Amino acid sequence: MQWHTSTTNRTFADRRQAGRVLGDLLRDRDWADPIVLGLARGGVPVAAEVASALGASLGVAVARKIGAPGHPEFGIGAVTAHGPASYDDNSVRMLGLTPEDLERACERERAEAQRRVEHYQRGREPERIEGRDVILVDDGLATGVTATAALRALREDGPRRLVLAAPVCAVPAAASLREVADEVVCASEPPDFRAVGQWYADFGQTSDDEVVDLLEKGV
Repeated sequence: MQWHTSTTNRTFADRRQAGRVLGDLLRDRDWADPIVLGLARGGVPVAAEVASALGASLGVAVARKIGAPGHPEFGIGAVTAHGPASYDDNSVRMLGLTPEDLERACERERAEAQRRVEHYQRGREPERIEGRDVILVDDGLATGVTATAALRALREDGPRRLVLAAPVCAVPAAASLREVADEVVCASEPPDFRAVGQWYADFGQTSDDEVVDLLEKGV
């Protein structure tokens, strides 16, 4: 599996500017009927710029974080609407948990993922994945657990090639995702990574309305 990255520390103005940088990295390649999927919500504005640069279709992927019991903000796994759940094995072991202990939280987040997919698609049929080059885009990789769940679900749909791209990536997250994606592309992989937001001047929350608007425009 290939892995392309830059170790340059850089700060992006916002998600759209980060997407233009990422689009420049991905533009001059031999893509086969590409589709760019933004990992909702923050990945969609980035993906919109990548899709524009590649002249590709734009779609959305939804993965929901599974929080630790009693501490929902501490993500130890993620799940999509239809794919298998993915867990951070080290965190699960550290907490003395098993996947069975997290089944209720998993099903709750799976249902929410399905609700969001339906909300974003607005009755439109999802784009075909089989046989195409799929570029999954997020606004940054911290743990990589939600991207892992999304990639595993997409793999089941039979893409020709499955690429993960992000403007900024933590070193361990990018390394672990090499085992899931055919290629990982990071515009920046700073050694002093602490959180995705530290690499953006404007890291305001992306709304559901913004996601829907970008998908309807397709640009």
